Amino acid sequence: MTKPDLILLALDDPAVWPLFDHALQHAGFNVALAQDARSLDKALMGSTPSLVVINETLDGESGLAISGNLLNRFPTLPILLLASNGNPRIYEQAMNYGLYGCLVPPLTSDALVAKIQKSLARAVRTGDWVRREVKRTTASLEERVDALERLLKLGRDITSLLELSQVLQNVVSDAVTLTRADEGCLLLLSEDGRELQNRAGRIFERLPSGWESLPVEGSLAGQVVTSGAPLALNESNLKQVDTAFFVKALVYVPLRLQTNVIGVLGVFNSQRSQAFTDQHTRLLSILADYAAIAIENARLYTISEAERQKFAAVFANIDSGVILLDRRSRILFVNQSVCQAFKLGDQELDGRFLLDAIQHPDMNSLYERVKQNPLKYHEINLDDGQTLNAQYTPIPGIGSAITLQDITHLKELDRLKNDFVHTVSHDLRSPLTAVLGYAELLERVGPLNDQQRDFVKHIQSGVINITSLVNDLLDLSRIEAGFDARKEDVQLEEIVKQSLENLRGILTGKHIRLEVSLPERVPALRGSRIRLRQMVDNLIGNAVKYTPEGGQVSVRLSAEEGLVILQVVDNGPGIPKSEQPHIFDKFYRASNVPSGTPGTGLGLAIVKSIVENHQGRIWVSSTLGEGSTFTVMLPASAPSLESYI
Repeated sequence: MTKPDLILLALDDPAVWPLFDHALQHAGFNVALAQDARSLDKALMGSTPSLVVINETLDGESGLAISGNLLNRFPTLPILLLASNGNPRIYEQAMNYGLYGCLVPPLTSDALVAKIQKSLARAVRTGDWVRREVKRTTASLEERVDALERLLKLGRDITSLLELSQVLQNVVSDAVTLTRADEGCLLLLSEDGRELQNRAGRIFERLPSGWESLPVEGSLAGQVVTSGAPLALNESNLKQVDTAFFVKALVYVPLRLQTNVIGVLGVFNSQRSQAFTDQHTRLLSILADYAAIAIENARLYTISEAERQKFAAVFANIDSGVILLDRRSRILFVNQSVCQAFKLGDQELDGRFLLDAIQHPDMNSLYERVKQNPLKYHEINLDDGQTLNAQYTPIPGIGSAITLQDITHLKELDRLKNDFVHTVSHDLRSPLTAVLGYAELLERVGPLNDQQRDFVKHIQSGVINITSLVNDLLDLSRIEAGFDARKEDVQLEEIVKQSLENLRGILTGKHIRLEVSLPERVPALRGSRIRLRQMVDNLIGNAVKYTPEGGQVSVRLSAEEGLVILQVVDNGPGIPKSEQPHIFDKFYRASNVPSGTPGTGLGLAIVKSIVENHQGRIWVSSTLGEGSTFTVMLPASAPSLESYI
């Protein structure tokens, strides 16, 4: 059963209440009464009347003004004004406010009911029209929202793909679906920019042979590439242009990557004559933007994947072992050589902590030493007798890399070399001692002439040089073999002072100016006192030897951030730039060494070995004709450093 319409009476004259109430209830309406603006608002909050009748003046307020406020809140609410007289101006004002009309006394019951029914009928028609318009507008908006939602989903789907052919085919399929077209295609610009190459589409099986590509010049798709703007044509437009196949409507939009057009996306209607709208063109343009990004992503992925495969193939097949670690020392990559060396089999290593994956005492030792100081090299001895040289290299932004080189044959050669040097050195010492002794005894046998004395001096000098060479070889062998295992705290400034004191006679004889900078408190070194003394003697001795008479030698000692730094500076002949990388090699002497200057070419090699055995570094900077600066950097021992601080 239909609920009766509610008529709200906003009347403050009790004399008219009975007429309205009796007439409206008799006609089947429900009636509610409000005597002022406040009770009217309250009634509207508690109910939804079908129509309001309001007095021209309600409790001293203008009924028109109250009605205007009501219509601002309820635009479709039907309102009738109960006028005090039939003045046409009142009727005009009511129409201007948007009221449905006026009730003018004298009123009969039938006239009142008829007016209200007519107003309700008009309200129904207005409501129906509003609902139709809302439905029509909402349907259009819903269709657009639906299209945009589908476009967003399609964009996500497309840009998530990384296989180029799948991307291209999905773009065409989505374009056809989005625009409800019959067919579609995707053309990419060739590298020379002269052709558009057919890469995907539903229409291509019906194209004439030879339409695998289109020239940019003279084609509709080429116009889009040239102009960078979409092109939409319907059946009447297409009659005026030459197309490679028959269609009734088409849209071409550019595939744009930043400022460059890389291709064209098109849709066609070949069965239906329905034209594409501007909305279709806009949607297709947005899809084309997604497609261009997806195509570029797929292209870059293809390139990076190819490079990754090359990288994997190279590292999988090189003989050296390679371990790539992240910042937490977890494995990112391990090649086959590492797996074979440590017998890791086919177990999954990615993401595992290095020492959990490769359980070997020498690998543990390398890891601990790297944490303590920036050590780069470490030997790993495997159970099968193989020796690997492990090189640790930090990689900024990634972590680190450990490369493992098989140096088993080098270790064997080094052992053979050391055995040879040791044997030969010992075998040479006895006859050399005998030669030197007999040379010294010659004058005791009888007087020698000047020439004979000169020959004896040459013999003695040669024997001394060979003996010095043998001693240097033995020293170098001991240092490289690590025989100097005993370490103690050594104050380097004391060693420098002793070395300078021993050279004072030579310094004075050559009139060499000596500049010494020795701080009072320098951290102690943990090392071999004998070898550190040998290192200092060789460096300062070389500086004195190669500095000309009247020259200058500087010796400076300093400490910085847990390091002890020794610098020895001379103003000798300097070292040629091309020869500086070889100056620490065994038996190497610079080409500009003054003739007659004694030396075996082992002094700096011995110095370098001593420095490296103390986990230090040494380098040279030299300018030809101006002199050289040798810098040694050694780590201070922890206890002495703490007491120094």
